[in-house]
Amino acid sequence: MDRKPKIAILRWEAGHVPQGLMQLETMPGNSTNTASYPFPVRLIQVPGANVETVITHPSQKLLADMIAIARDLVEKEGIEAISTSCGFNAIFQKALAEAVDVPVFTSALLQVPFVQALVGQNRAVGVITANKAALTKEHFHACGITDDMNVVVLGLENDREWSKIFDHPDERFDMDAVSKEILGVAREGLAQHPEIGAIVLECTDLPPYAAAIRESLHLPVFDFNSMMGHMAIALGEIHLY
Repeated sequence: MDRKPKIAILRWEAGHVPQGLMQLETMPGNSTNTASYPFPVRLIQVPGANVETVITHPSQKLLADMIAIARDLVEKEGIEAISTSCGFNAIFQKALAEAVDVPVFTSALLQVPFVQALVGQNRAVGVITANKAALTKEHFHACGITDDMNVVVLGLENDREWSKIFDHPDERFDMDAVSKEILGVAREGLAQHPEIGAIVLECTDLPPYAAAIRESLHLPVFDFNSMMGHMAIALGEIHLY
């Protein structure tokens, strides 16, 4: 008999995901690829969840719908933890966590305070994000990131291939080009900010590139999967011994 999922991931509505992100979704390591996990997860489409309502203009109606879905998952299906498929849901972290009686981890950004403590205040935490302009202090504060933390945000939104997500969502990625852009942003960020002591990948589509970033920068890299692993250990889905 298949194991019952303990963790649910609230994801964008089908038909509302840019073509490039659908390509990235096929890669193991992506948050919505079930092959990323050595345990079952419950993927739930949230009506109306898309680039507009999550990233560029966070929607309070969407938040209300996510709360209703999360409550149903907990009360009717026995789900023991709730996550989401986009790191920009960080802005909803506090409201979602307070709305249900199980742990909620919306964004890899929740790891920034932990990583800052690891590297010390004199070193920076580099955050690679899908859209630097859309990532605000409100997102940070909802995840416990305070203004005195040493955070350097590195955005992908100005790279030609990656920007299709926002400007031409119906166009497919040139996968070689987008891979070079992701690694390029990481390398350029460290070159400009040598004080960076670790990387956090905000975007849940970036974990497939974590190993390459780690090897290129010789720095620890934290992402959605390191956060998922932490929660899975806490729930007994993964055993280290």
